[in-house]
Amino acid sequence: MRSTVSKGRSGPEQRPRRRATALLAALILAFAGLLGLTQTIGSASADSSDYTQSVTAVSTTQAKITFTPTTTAAYVDVHYLVGGTNQQNVRMTNTAGVWTWTVSSLTTGSALEYWFTYEKSGPQYDTPHFTYTQGGGGTTTPPPGTVATPTFSPSGGTFSSAQSVTISDATTGAAIHYTSDGSTPTASSPTYSGAVSVAATTTLKAVATKSGSATSAVATASFTISTTTPTGCPTQSDTPNFGSNVHIFDPSMGNAAIQSQLDAQFNQMKDTNTAQFSENRVADLYKPGTYNVEDNVGFYTSVAGLGQSPDQVTINGDVTVDAFNASDAGNATQNFWRSAENLAINPSGGADRWAVAQAAPFRRIDVHGGLNLYPASYGYASGGYIADTKVSGQTASVSQQQWYTRDSSFGSWAGGVWNMVFSGVAGAPANTFPNPPETTLGTTPVSRDVPYLYLDSSNKYRVFLPSLRTNASGPSWANGNTPGSSLPMSQFYVVKSGDTAATINNALAQGCNLFVTPGVYHLSQTLNVTKANTVVLGIGYPTFVPDNGVNAMQVADVDGVRLKGLLFDAGTTNSAALLTVGPSGSSAGHAANPTTIQDVFFRIGGEHVGKATSSLIVNSNNTIIDHIWAWRADHGTGVGWTSNTADNGLTVNGANVLATGLFVEHYQKYEVVWNGQGGKTIFFQNEMPYDPPNQAAWMSSASVNGYAAYKVGSSVTTHEAWGLGSYCYFNVNPAVNSYHAFEVPNTSGVKFHDALTVSLGGVGTITHVINDTGAVTASNTTPSNVVNFP
Repeated sequence: MRSTVSKGRSGPEQRPRRRATALLAALILAFAGLLGLTQTIGSASADSSDYTQSVTAVSTTQAKITFTPTTTAAYVDVHYLVGGTNQQNVRMTNTAGVWTWTVSSLTTGSALEYWFTYEKSGPQYDTPHFTYTQGGGGTTTPPPGTVATPTFSPSGGTFSSAQSVTISDATTGAAIHYTSDGSTPTASSPTYSGAVSVAATTTLKAVATKSGSATSAVATASFTISTTTPTGCPTQSDTPNFGSNVHIFDPSMGNAAIQSQLDAQFNQMKDTNTAQFSENRVADLYKPGTYNVEDNVGFYTSVAGLGQSPDQVTINGDVTVDAFNASDAGNATQNFWRSAENLAINPSGGADRWAVAQAAPFRRIDVHGGLNLYPASYGYASGGYIADTKVSGQTASVSQQQWYTRDSSFGSWAGGVWNMVFSGVAGAPANTFPNPPETTLGTTPVSRDVPYLYLDSSNKYRVFLPSLRTNASGPSWANGNTPGSSLPMSQFYVVKSGDTAATINNALAQGCNLFVTPGVYHLSQTLNVTKANTVVLGIGYPTFVPDNGVNAMQVADVDGVRLKGLLFDAGTTNSAALLTVGPSGSSAGHAANPTTIQDVFFRIGGEHVGKATSSLIVNSNNTIIDHIWAWRADHGTGVGWTSNTADNGLTVNGANVLATGLFVEHYQKYEVVWNGQGGKTIFFQNEMPYDPPNQAAWMSSASVNGYAAYKVGSSVTTHEAWGLGSYCYFNVNPAVNSYHAFEVPNTSGVKFHDALTVSLGGVGTITHVINDTGAVTASNTTPSNVVNFP
C-alpha cells in the first residue's frame, strides 16, 4: 500500500576501474604486510576450479563476500574498492572452510570491485577481478574468460517423492552439461535443456561452458528419495505444547495478570517503524469464559477464542486496531498482518475499532454493538476483510478506501470511498455503484469457512472443519454451531521452533496435518502436500522463507486441502513460485471438495531482499481463494526495481476457480493472470508498481504501455468479476503510464461489474479502465468508473 516512506531509484552504475600506480600498489602491499595480511607479490594466477565465490546483500548498507576453496586454504585475503576508490585488503573470516567478509557503508548502486589471494598447498594465487552492484539483484558478474558455476533448485536433500530439479547458470550464452551417476561432467556430457527428474537417490553434477571461456567449476547436489510407504500420522498429543509464542489465557488467571501480559506484548509489537518487519510472532488464545480486558492488536498477532462457537469466549472490552503511534500521523494504511477470530466482544464504548489495511482478517466475531473500521483520528485506512461475523449495531467504514465482507450480518452499514463490496451479507447497503460505491451480491456462490482450533468438553484440543456452503448468506453459526466435522490434535504435527523443511515434510509424508505455531521457518527444500484433505493451519502469522531458490510449498491435485493463516516471504535467491496448487496440466474436478486458500499472504521484499517470479499459481480446478494479499513491497529493506523482483502475484490455470477477497499489489508484470475457464472474482484491490524507472522498462508489448493489473487470457470465454479497483502511484517517474488496468477478451461470456481506476495524487496515469473502455484517470484522486463491461 501507499507508504509515507520515501523511495529512491536503484540499479547498477557503470564506473571506470581505477588502477593504482606500481609505487602505490607496492606501498599498499607493504602496509598490508605490516597488518599480517598476505603479501601478494609474485602470486600465481588462480584456476577457476579452485574455488567458488559470491556476494549477497545482507542489508541495504552491507554486502557479504563469500569464498569457498575446493581444497583447504591456510588463508584467504580479499581486496576491494567501493566506487573505484579506497582499496581495502583484509584477511577473511574462516568458518568450517567457508571464508567471509562483510563490507559496510554501501548505498544502493554502490559498485564493488573485488578479488582474492588464497593459499593452496603452499603457493598462493590471485583470482581475476569481480564486480558487484549493491541493490542490483545480488549477483556477481563473472570476469572475462570465465563462466559462472551452475546452481540447482532444489539444492539437494531428502525427499519423500520424485523431484523436478532445475539447473541454472548466470552466464549469458553458456551451455550446461550434467551427469547423474556421480562422475565429473565435461563438455561432451549431456546438455541440460529442461528440468531433470530425480526419482531415485542420486548425485547430480554440472558444469557450464562457453566458447572462448574456461569451463566453470563443478557444481554438485545430492538427492535422497525415501521409498518408505507412509503408514499414517503417528499419534500426537491432544494437549500439545504449542511453544512460547502461543499464549493461552484462562479466566482463572485473573484479568489484571492477563492485561499485564497483553500490554507488554503490545508494546513490543505496535510500532510501525520497528515492528512492521520484525521476526516477532505471537498468538493469544482465550479459553471459554468471560474476560474484562482491552486487547490492542499489534503486528504479527493473532487473537482467537477457543470455543466451538464465538459466544463461548466473551471480551468485555475491546479488541482494537488503530493508528496507534505518533509516527503514524493518524494514518492506518500500514496496519498489516494481524487478525481476530472466533469470539464475542462487548465494546467498552459501544463500538469496537478495527482500523486495518491488508492481511488483517476479522472472522467469526459476534460484536454486541457497533464496529468502526477507521482510525479514531479519521485518517485513512486501506483494508480490509470481514467474514462469518455478526455486528448487531452499525458497521462504519468512513475513511476506509475499500473493503470486502462475506457471509455476515450487520445492523446497518455506513460509508464508502471507492470500493465497498458485499456478498451474502444481511444488512448490507443496496447495490448503488458508483454513487455511493457499493457493490452488493445477495449470496456468495461457494464458500467454506476457515478451520479453527477449539477445546472440547474434556479440555482436549481439536480443529473444526466447516462444511462447504453454496449460495451462502449470513454467518455459518447464526442458527447454532457451524455445520462440519472436527479432527483431534492427535492427527496434527505441531510445527514450532527448531523444525526444518525435512521434519515438516516427514510429518506430511506420514499423513499428518500441520498446526503451524508463530515463528519464522527457513526452508531448504519444498514443502510437499500430497494427501487429500490435508489441513495446514497457522496461527500468529507463521512465516515460510524459501532458501537457495526453492519453491516454498507445492500442493498435489487432490481433494479438500485446506491452507489457512500462513505468510510466505520470498528468499534472497529467486524462487519460481512461493505456493503452487496442483501441477501444470491438472484436470481432476474438485467441486464437491475443493482446496481452500484462506488468509494466506505473500511478501516480496520488505524485511530483506526477496525474489520470486510468481507468488501463487493455481492449477487445480474448483479451488477457492478466500482472502489473500500478495505484496511486492513498496517500502522497507531490499526495495527497488532490480532488488525485490517479481513478475506475477497470482496465476490461475484451473477451471471454475473462485476468488473472494483478492488483494494483489506492485508486481512488475501482470499482477493477476487468469487463464482458466469459468473463473469468478468478488472484490479485487490493486496498486500498480510504484517504481518503474521509465516507460521503456515497463511495456507489455511494443505498443502497449505498462501491464494490466488483471489480465484474463485471450482463450477464455467465461469469466465474471465484481467490485474491482486498481490504483497507480508512479512516484519514481510520474511520466509513466499504464494503458489500462484490466485486459480481457472481447466476448459476451467475460463480464466485469463495478470496476474503477484511481491515480493517487495524480502521480502517473491510466488511460482506460478495461481494454479501451473508461476515461483517463483524473489527477485529483477521483475514480474513473465502469459499471458494466461489456
